[in-house]
Amino acid sequence: MKYPIGTQTFSTLIEEGMVYVDKTDLVYQLAQKRICFFCRPRRFGKSLLISTLDSYFRGRKELFKGLKIEALEKDWAQYPVFRIDFSNGNFSKQDGLTNFIEDDLFQWEKTYGKESDVPELGKRFQNVLKKAHEQTGQKAVVLIDEYDKPLLDVLMEPMEEPNRNILKEFYGTFKSADEHLRFVLLTGVTKFSQVSVFSGFNQPEDISMDSGFDALCGITQEELVAYFDGEIEAMAEKHKCSKDEMYQRLKRQYDGYHFSEEMVDIFNPFSVLNAMSKKRLDDYWFASGTPTYLMKLIDRNKTDIKEIVSRPYAKKYFMDYKADVEDPLAMIYQSGYLTIKAYEAGKALYKLDFPNNEVRNGFVDMLVNDYFNDRHGDTNCLAIDISDMLDECRLDDLRDALTGFFASIPYNANYQQRAWSYESHYHYTLYLIFRLLSCYTTLTEKENSRGRADIIVETNDYVYIFEFKLDGSAAEALKQIEIKGYAEPYAADSRKLFRIGVGFSSEKKNIAEWVVI
Repeated sequence: MKYPIGTQTFSTLIEEGMVYVDKTDLVYQLAQKRICFFCRPRRFGKSLLISTLDSYFRGRKELFKGLKIEALEKDWAQYPVFRIDFSNGNFSKQDGLTNFIEDDLFQWEKTYGKESDVPELGKRFQNVLKKAHEQTGQKAVVLIDEYDKPLLDVLMEPMEEPNRNILKEFYGTFKSADEHLRFVLLTGVTKFSQVSVFSGFNQPEDISMDSGFDALCGITQEELVAYFDGEIEAMAEKHKCSKDEMYQRLKRQYDGYHFSEEMVDIFNPFSVLNAMSKKRLDDYWFASGTPTYLMKLIDRNKTDIKEIVSRPYAKKYFMDYKADVEDPLAMIYQSGYLTIKAYEAGKALYKLDFPNNEVRNGFVDMLVNDYFNDRHGDTNCLAIDISDMLDECRLDDLRDALTGFFASIPYNANYQQRAWSYESHYHYTLYLIFRLLSCYTTLTEKENSRGRADIIVETNDYVYIFEFKLDGSAAEALKQIEIKGYAEPYAADSRKLFRIGVGFSSEKKNIAEWVVI
């Protein structure tokens, strides 16, 4: 197999015989719409989607031979296509965005003609669309890749507002030029709202959570098996495991994305292709870079990921990024670090969490580095030791290791700068450490009808229920486990269960009591 790693051009992929997971039936459905917006995380195939639509609307029928769309499209009309790719621009400098758009306009005006004495970018674009329609007899197609990059590059910086105003004026073209438009698609990572760049024209149809387009980008379970069955078998042989076990490893590492209430499982395409090519599991997507804008938001808001994943949300809270709100939830979700994990239809509420081990390990590691000023991997080493302790049920050693860790946290860590008088900070420390244990199920504040346990860790042989009390006794913590019935869901479980009460001292800033029953 030839893998299209780094290849985002549909024609190149097809002409060079690279593996292509056929999405053209969904591309055809999308092309029947008019003005759409579609957001997905980075490296999820948005640029390839734009390139595929480009080839389709240019009538390049030969590229689609043998694909699903061949049985759907009969006319293969050729439209004038205007494609803008903001991924290649530098928008942090004065006039950077204006110059970038003008470069595209100049090329289009060379092809279709220029109206003199029209300085505004939007007006010039409107004139080009009109002329293209008049000259070709076909309405124009506009494809915009990474529409949000000019804003994300300068988020919380002085150039954010000027760039936003330029985009508002430019995108306002789509309202005034409506009669000349056949199809418009804007893709990006983030959906901005309230101070929207879309306010200059009718809001595009947002298909980001349309269940009909769940699989438009990414790889479904069925597609993974259909296209990569032989490769999975080869990986299994290399790693000396069964094909089913290899599939389960891939699933734990790269699956778990859900983009609507239908909960269709989607694998990360970038990581899957790299894993197939290199025949090994690794953190390919996360290692490709954490966006600077996300790091800025997380640092500014002192993000507590435990609080974010512990409660349900209405769609509006994680689908629309409101730049004037001190809340990074929408940005974290849209960037692909959280995904939908459950949906309560009656209340239209969604539960969010990490999609898979790759994202969880990388994101928690990033939070650990920031929270504890841990630049040398000490916390990860501790997590590995704790993993062995939990496997072997060495709970005294676990107590000593955690006590030593609390004592070792640097005085200048973000953790130390927070109020020690809040139980949540001790809780969050243990949450981050246990979240690093990717081989285990870590359930923080698991709910039942009477309350929520602080942390539950499940291994193959043991279940550990932790309850914490700040300036209280371990006995009080154990009593709460009993009264609230946190152990009841495991009554029929064959694994051995331990209840662990932990009393923290705000004066010592450490564990004061530790009792196990």
